[in-house]
Amino acid sequence: MTTPAKYDTATPYLCAYVMLRDGNKIAMVLRTNTGWMDSHWGLLAGKVEKDETFTQAAIREAKEEGGVTIKPEDLHLKLIMQRRSDDSDWVNAVFEAKRWEGQAHNAEPHLHSELGWFDVDDVPENTIPDIKLFLECIQEGKTYLEHGWQ
Repeated sequence: MTTPAKYDTATPYLCAYVMLRDGNKIAMVLRTNTGWMDSHWGLLAGKVEKDETFTQAAIREAKEEGGVTIKPEDLHLKLIMQRRSDDSDWVNAVFEAKRWEGQAHNAEPHLHSELGWFDVDDVPENTIPDIKLFLECIQEGKTYLEHGWQ
């Protein structure tokens, strides 16, 4: 009888981000009452749920947070970032959508105080640092980033 192999594999959190883009403007939400990075601007985003793909999570989060419907073919992967923070590891997929149905708005007022449109090259000072890093990498044409390792 063979003993099953044991692997010491990573178990990172998975997160999907969506940049709704209209020309050079992107939609961002001002976090409030979330318990993490409140009073900071971020992209529409959320953890990938069990039995859900990155694409499905991005579409769900765009609907939940921004009130818009995105078709899978209108999502374009822009960046994968593997990130280590003090207490956990993450794999983030950042998508861009230039087409969607509905008027983007703050669809979760209990978690965000507003949805605003900002020039991708001039986001507010109080933007979540990882989001600033995402945008810089995307502007530089990078599609993959490892962040937080020595």
